[in-house]
Amino acid sequence: MATHDIAIIPGDGIGPEVTAEAFKVLDAAAEVFGFKLNKTAYPFSSQHFLDTGEIWPDAAFEEVKGMGAIYLGAIGDPRIEVGKMEFGIIARARIDLDLYLNIRPIKLYDERLCPLKGKGPADVDMVIVRENTEGAYTGMHGFAHKGQDLEVATQTMVWTRAGVERAVRHAFELARSRGGRKHVTLIDKANALRAQDLWMRVFALVAAEYPDISTGHDYIDAACMRMVDTPEDYDVAVTSNLFGDIITDLGAMIQGGLGIAASANIHPGQVSLFEPVHGSFPEAAGKNTASPIAAILAGSMMLDFLGEQEASNAIETTVIDLFTSSRLKGVRAADHPTNEVGELVVAEVRRLGTPA
Repeated sequence: MATHDIAIIPGDGIGPEVTAEAFKVLDAAAEVFGFKLNKTAYPFSSQHFLDTGEIWPDAAFEEVKGMGAIYLGAIGDPRIEVGKMEFGIIARARIDLDLYLNIRPIKLYDERLCPLKGKGPADVDMVIVRENTEGAYTGMHGFAHKGQDLEVATQTMVWTRAGVERAVRHAFELARSRGGRKHVTLIDKANALRAQDLWMRVFALVAAEYPDISTGHDYIDAACMRMVDTPEDYDVAVTSNLFGDIITDLGAMIQGGLGIAASANIHPGQVSLFEPVHGSFPEAAGKNTASPIAAILAGSMMLDFLGEQEASNAIETTVIDLFTSSRLKGVRAADHPTNEVGELVVAEVRRLGTPA
């Protein structure tokens, strides 16, 4: 029986609630499909920082390097300055573990979930490959004359040829393997950000190695319009860190909201991190109203990464069936209690594993 070592950081706000439901589902899948999850929970959160002054101690960070995956619930608390916890946990994992790919599927499970008129599941089925360690998020920023009338703030975007190429190449490999239209779109703003000419040149060189994959190119503003107007144009898209962060939230709303959007931060072959896209939503903490669907789907992505494809597919199939059969109405707070959603998914996963 395969055993997978998992670090769990439930985090802030609704994070612990949705994480608990996700692992009810993952534990059921492990039992049904014959593998084991060896779970280690860590208390790192905003409350832990306020109590102890610790964010993510070095010893614990070294420990998770030897695990198969990290599962993160949510991070963020209004009592702490903006960015402190995000850089201390999320950005540290992405940069220090070199999780250079952020993979965000944008897949519509049921037409009722989509705010776009006349669009259904056949129209919304794409994956955004976001470069995850470079660009505007490297932390290269500064201030001069801070607090004065003539204050100057700077933020440097940095792209390396190697960093761009490995993201672009993964997008082509993904388009080849996922069975869609075998099309990759580059999304940039090279007409205004002239340094992004690097993206265009690398994309063209890599594309030449994949003659079976068709290609397209959109500037980020045009991509936002096309995603709303003709989302069916997209199969796999690759973009920079900042643009990927923005456009995937737009994509999340097209697929039904942040409550259904999952994310993988990966370095193939090394420990990687999985999380729901939504934030910590502290106003809803402890109310049993937050949808755990995004958290459950993040767990499904984690199982796929760990090589448990059958279990991963079963979880996603279950979620689709629950929506299309209207047993799940949606992912808003008024639709279902948090624990009810987890129980529905668990029951269906267990049913899939029961001999007919």
